[in-house]
Amino acid sequence: MTASSIHALFSQFNTASGCDAFDGHVLACIFAVAAAETGPGRSLVDALGISGKALRLCCEEYFPGALRALEPIGLDGEPEVNEDEKCLRELLRRSRSSAGPFSSLLAALVARRCTRPNHLWQDLGLQNRSELSMLMMRHFTPLAMRNDQDMKWKKFFYRMICRDEGFSLCSAPSCSECSDFENCFGDESGESLLARTRFLAETQGLISIAPAYSL
Repeated sequence: MTASSIHALFSQFNTASGCDAFDGHVLACIFAVAAAETGPGRSLVDALGISGKALRLCCEEYFPGALRALEPIGLDGEPEVNEDEKCLRELLRRSRSSAGPFSSLLAALVARRCTRPNHLWQDLGLQNRSELSMLMMRHFTPLAMRNDQDMKWKKFFYRMICRDEGFSLCSAPSCSECSDFENCFGDESGESLLARTRFLAETQGLISIAPAYSL
């Protein structure tokens, strides 16, 4: 199955949950791109950064009926969370627009996907950067409002963490005088990972999701 097919599967499961359309889309994107990364030695727990217990509860609430389809790619265990990721989680939790389990879940998911190598919107499986900005403004408004110069989100997160800790991430007197301006503010366009990531289950020995029904 391609990652886009996995996304379609999650979207169908999510429809039955009554979740907000945009929030359901975001979760389906994150779960789909994470599922496409699973294989020997890397479970869905590892790709999402949440415990097996939290993952099962999430599926029961937002993807009712999906558990059977997800069992083959690892729904148990505890993810390892390093100090950088813990700092990211805390930054996002402190900046939630409203308290609640959904925003707490998003904080953990976004922090884990920040550890992947692409633009954050791509590593979340979203269609474009605008969707990430909408996600941030909706669920992490105080933090989104602080990114008034439209800095790349990963760079911005770490800048906020450094300010909280009392030291600077860079030595430039101002962004306008920095010789590496593009590294923080440059173009973040590109192709969605859902459009190009393939589930190479048979050809590379990865474990594929067994769909609960045909798409």
